[in-house]
Amino acid sequence: MEVDEQIKVFREFIEQNYYPQLLEAVRKGNIFFVLDFAELVKFNTELTDEILEDPENILKAGELAIKEFDLPKKVTKFSLRFKNLPASQKIKISEIRSRHLKKFVWIEGTVRNKTDVRPHVAASKFECPSCGNILTVLQLDNKYKEPSRCGCGRKGKFKEISKELVDGQGLILEEITDDLDGAQPKRINIFLKDDLVSPISERKSSPGSKILVVGWVSEVPTTLRSGGQSTKFDLIVEANYTQPIEQDQNDVQISKKELHEIEQIAKDPQVLQRLVESIAPSIYGHEKIKEALVLQLAGGCRKIRPDGVATRGDMHMLLIGDPGSGKSQLLKRLSKIAPKARFTSGKGSTGAGLTASVVKDEFLGGWSLEAGTLVLANQGFAIIDEMDKMGKEDTSALHEALEQQTISIAKANIQATLRCETTVLAAANPKFGRFDPYDLVASQIDLPPTLINRFDLIFPVKDLPNREKDERTAGFILGLHKEPDKAVSEISTDLLKKYFGYVRAKMNPKMTDEAITEIKAYYINMRNSGISEEGGIKSIPITARQLEALVRLSEARAKIRFSKTVDKADAQKAIELVDYCLNQIAKDEKTGRIDIDRLSSTITASQRGTISIIKEIIDALEDQLSSKMIPLEMVIEAGKEKSINPETVNETIDKLRRSGDIFEPRKGFVQRL
Repeated sequence: MEVDEQIKVFREFIEQNYYPQLLEAVRKGNIFFVLDFAELVKFNTELTDEILEDPENILKAGELAIKEFDLPKKVTKFSLRFKNLPASQKIKISEIRSRHLKKFVWIEGTVRNKTDVRPHVAASKFECPSCGNILTVLQLDNKYKEPSRCGCGRKGKFKEISKELVDGQGLILEEITDDLDGAQPKRINIFLKDDLVSPISERKSSPGSKILVVGWVSEVPTTLRSGGQSTKFDLIVEANYTQPIEQDQNDVQISKKELHEIEQIAKDPQVLQRLVESIAPSIYGHEKIKEALVLQLAGGCRKIRPDGVATRGDMHMLLIGDPGSGKSQLLKRLSKIAPKARFTSGKGSTGAGLTASVVKDEFLGGWSLEAGTLVLANQGFAIIDEMDKMGKEDTSALHEALEQQTISIAKANIQATLRCETTVLAAANPKFGRFDPYDLVASQIDLPPTLINRFDLIFPVKDLPNREKDERTAGFILGLHKEPDKAVSEISTDLLKKYFGYVRAKMNPKMTDEAITEIKAYYINMRNSGISEEGGIKSIPITARQLEALVRLSEARAKIRFSKTVDKADAQKAIELVDYCLNQIAKDEKTGRIDIDRLSSTITASQRGTISIIKEIIDALEDQLSSKMIPLEMVIEAGKEKSINPETVNETIDKLRRSGDIFEPRKGFVQRL
């Protein structure tokens, strides 16, 4: 088709289908217009075939056609954008080859990195000093071009009189991990210019968001260190149109039949039990953990208060346990069921890889922001195995992400706050390989107590020998080796994923007075159960963080039965799980009471009480002896009278010495600093 004919077809097509919208766009001052490719196919198939083969040149004909219209404002530059390309033109990033060069294609991916907007020279005008002739040079390559000679025969330097600049921005797009089967996701550079870098589209393409890009593949020459041009070329996609793919679970495609099946599951009175049985059929036992995982998949409700403070709805869970107890298997299985899940392992992860990092931008120069796992899993799940193997600096990066659900970064010239409304499921091994049930949980995990405290539920997975249980476990595992197909979940993995996606997106139950009363009564009873008879040592059994966890768990149980309200039974199930966790990990063996400090601190309330008693003994002995040097034997004797055994007194004296409260002026004597 000749150029004149192409312009004519474009003109007729726009006149018949889009003329009023075009006038409105020009009136608003827009310099672009979006056409539906499917509509153009119906109008003229010959032109659409040509667009797919040579989009860059054919679109120029469309832009010339627009200039022929009688428009309310004069337009010097106008861009045509195409959406809704046929499925045959969709291509995976890893499948882009040289045969796709200059072809019109569309790709989907996750934005990993976004550069700053920078002006690029599109065309330059030069004046010939000899004859005054004006020469226009189009700047299509990376290297700035000047004219080599004029029509009058002059060679050499020409005077630059003007430059036409356009805004340009680079994105690095990564394949969506759901489409991959364990392969490494490939990346490609996307080049946006003109209206594609407007502030509105800027917000839609922030790192971590999924977008669809329509454009053509171009080659970019690479320069060798010696200055010559390499025989290898880089690939880049010049974008013609971008469109965000829905961030949240609302984009889960559910057919009418699947929706009916989902509703039937929710109506079942034993819905929680059915989901527990389906969540990990090949892993024996761990019923309470599986219940908690089901509720974690459903999630609580995110609330934003009038003062702008947001309360997270995502529940974080930590499994600490002996090797070979099935933690990693549970995590792997959950990464298949959870919507928008990303799996990572501790040793191979850094703080920057999990949150966000600032990297040198090779594409347009300067610095740019690259999103990490937690940002990419926004509105989804981040599953971290072997969390204890991470470095201390790396785990400290998670504090803000777990509680505030944002990641703030201030490096190089970039200050940014990224959203990461992500549910975290983590697993860790105890410090010395196996669990010591009599030692503090905090001293057995190589994680900061402040980080442990941010997890709503913490389950110790203990592997203790028990003849009956071992017999059942061995029978189950060996039975699976004999018949691998035996462990089939009643609800298929695909339906489970859609069920939880639907639940998270559509359900938003409200708390009832009965549920609030139930949670309140449990919280107040627990808070006051920690006060000792003498009124001296106060253990703190539960904090406001566990109170919020109770609310989230109750909402999650209401969600899975498609209830609009959180009832008393939902609150009771939440209390049962939190109580189970606290009894497992925060019970003080000496007093038999629950003490949250066993979990989030290395000193329990009873130890804190002992420390204050020993300090009082030292004070009293100072007054009694009128000397600052106190014999250690007298402290031990006074401790016995207060029912503290000599071993504990010595341990406490050691602690006080290490913390700098007391010192030993000579052997067998202590003195306050």
